Amino acid sequence: MKYDVTVIGSGPGGYVAAIRCAQLGLKTAIIEKYNVLGGTCLNVGCIPSKALLDSSEHFHNAAHTFTTHGIELDNLKANMEQMIKRKSEVIKSNNDGIAFLMKKNKVDTYYGLGSFVSKNKIKVTGTDGNAQEIETDKTIIATGSKPTILPFLPVDKTRIITSTEALNLKEIPKHLIIIGGGVIGLELGSVYARLGAKVSVVEFMDSIIPTMDRALGKELQRVLKKTLGFEFFFQHKVTGATNTGEGVKVTAQNPKGEEVTFDGDYCLVSIGRKPYTEGLGLENAGVQMGERGIIAVNDLLETNVPGIYAIGDVVRGAMLAHKAEEEGVLVAEQIVGQKPHINYNLIPGVVYTWPEVAGVGFTEEQLKEQGRAYKTGSFPFKASGRAKASMDTDGFVKVIADKATDEILGVHMIGPRAADMIAEAVVAMEFRASAEDIARMSHAHPTYTEAMKEACLAASENRAIHI
Repeated sequence: MKYDVTVIGSGPGGYVAAIRCAQLGLKTAIIEKYNVLGGTCLNVGCIPSKALLDSSEHFHNAAHTFTTHGIELDNLKANMEQMIKRKSEVIKSNNDGIAFLMKKNKVDTYYGLGSFVSKNKIKVTGTDGNAQEIETDKTIIATGSKPTILPFLPVDKTRIITSTEALNLKEIPKHLIIIGGGVIGLELGSVYARLGAKVSVVEFMDSIIPTMDRALGKELQRVLKKTLGFEFFFQHKVTGATNTGEGVKVTAQNPKGEEVTFDGDYCLVSIGRKPYTEGLGLENAGVQMGERGIIAVNDLLETNVPGIYAIGDVVRGAMLAHKAEEEGVLVAEQIVGQKPHINYNLIPGVVYTWPEVAGVGFTEEQLKEQGRAYKTGSFPFKASGRAKASMDTDGFVKVIADKATDEILGVHMIGPRAADMIAEAVVAMEFRASAEDIARMSHAHPTYTEAMKEACLAASENRAIHI
């Protein structure tokens, strides 16, 4: 078979790229190593973790807030088997949906390991060992990432686990030790803490979610400790982890250089992810690699080999599903001669704990480093009528604007539905709105988004109404 474009990898970046290519009239194929479409995000990442986060949040509310709402329950218990079953059903529904979209858009799907034979020839090797070759004019590499594993932290997938295994535990841990205070660890830690597990976070840095605005990490740490009993051990250098049979022992050096140990029944290694390019045969096509295992690309996401592109987690930038999607669309559109663009500064980041955390644009720390004059405005959810009604009063919205022009430079929020609320900030910043622009827009009452309006009032003219 001969194709205009072949996409290797069917995660959010890959399948979106394939659909957009097909929409633009290109004969398109997609290759997926596993027997289902969707990649890490759909099968062992974003979607299943959100399914468990929602289930565990329902349980936690039933146990802790329902009586305040006037709802009384007896003999409440968590059915872990049913939670995992529902999560699997959500995954399958999405798998089927993507398969349908491939058929609808006439994208040919190949299951097996895709590897370059040459620049324009790709071999697909199935799980049965049988192989076939296809020819392609252009190729988009979208093979994603996998968890980072360190030599002194050997993952055995039983007691010392990654996020993949954490999504399928058959029991609620008594004590879950999480190595790493980033997004994935905090989300999965929240799942099991809500169900009754003790959670200890061991972090090398001096704060959680260190890539986001520092105010967000500080508030999230406070809330997780207060509501779920999280314990945090900062500036601890983990030196090893051992499966003891019935549990796990983690060793680390504390800030004083003293060795300390943590005993639990599971250890989640959550120290980041790395690009997944094994088996692609990039050398056969002459594709050059960049630093830290990423594929080197130019501003148009094309590699050093004309006609071979790479997107998502295998290239530079944040490892986010929606970033990969935008890159897939960009590549597809430029292949047919369009002039798309991506403003990487306006790719939002989200943590799906509760309260949710979201941010876009410059952090206050970045602006200080740049020496740029700015002003800020904040509004706490404890002053929001809607938040009071739903008992979600933790957190705030923080708006950063240029001191001279009032243009919004960054928005950082922690609170109810922040993952959805951040979209208003992205729209505002894409159109280079000022804080006053948003402050003068009517926001429905009572809503959580009024906090955005109030924060903009505070940033623009220091005149928030409700505080």
